[in-house]
Amino acid sequence: MRAIRTLLIVVVILGGLFVAADRVAVWYVEDEAADKIRSSQNMSGKPDVSIKGFPFLTQVADSKLDEVEVSLDGGVTAGTGDKSIRVSDFDATLHGVRIDSSFSSAVADRASGTAHISYEDLSRIAGQGITVGYGGKDASGTSRVKVTGSIPLPMGVVKRSVVSTVSLVGDTRVRVHAEKVPSDLPGLEGLIRKKTDFEREITGLPRGIKLEKVETNEKGVEITLGGTGVRLAG
Repeated sequence: MRAIRTLLIVVVILGGLFVAADRVAVWYVEDEAADKIRSSQNMSGKPDVSIKGFPFLTQVADSKLDEVEVSLDGGVTAGTGDKSIRVSDFDATLHGVRIDSSFSSAVADRASGTAHISYEDLSRIAGQGITVGYGGKDASGTSRVKVTGSIPLPMGVVKRSVVSTVSLVGDTRVRVHAEKVPSDLPGLEGLIRKKTDFEREITGLPRGIKLEKVETNEKGVEITLGGTGVRLAG
């Protein structure tokens, strides 16, 4: 009985040491992965990386992580130059992340997530003199935005607002399009739409991530993300 008790104690101690080593290893790799993702994706802040599943060390031995969560509350700047836009509250869940021995390369089989664009940041890239805000919902319950622009005319500058829909164009572009323009300025629809209608490409997200759905609410524009073969680093 004493031998069995001693064996059980040894097993418990070794098990505890393994769990401790496993947790230390996952903490270290999460921190290293966050640094590599930040540098490879040119993120404006360091993301929070959480590797799911236990034990972690057996996943490393297999060179494939079951599930990884990546989030960045501070936001990521997508695009370049004056067309760049700040995407805040970026969250993604990645499944089947294949890694190399040095953790310098990480590619996920598939990914899903969300991103948020505030109206302030959307207004900044809309164009000079244009502001974008929440426009309520139509009869069918679809959320819209309100776009206000200053239009230069021979008699002076006039300000007009339109109610617009927000939609996706392909996998990377967001379109803001007025449902109709004010009727008090006949013959100037084209000039008004030059101020109120626009498209912007959302780039700078991890390679392989695509825009799948866009919705609006009181706080801004919510984008649903997805993709396969998503490259986080390398």
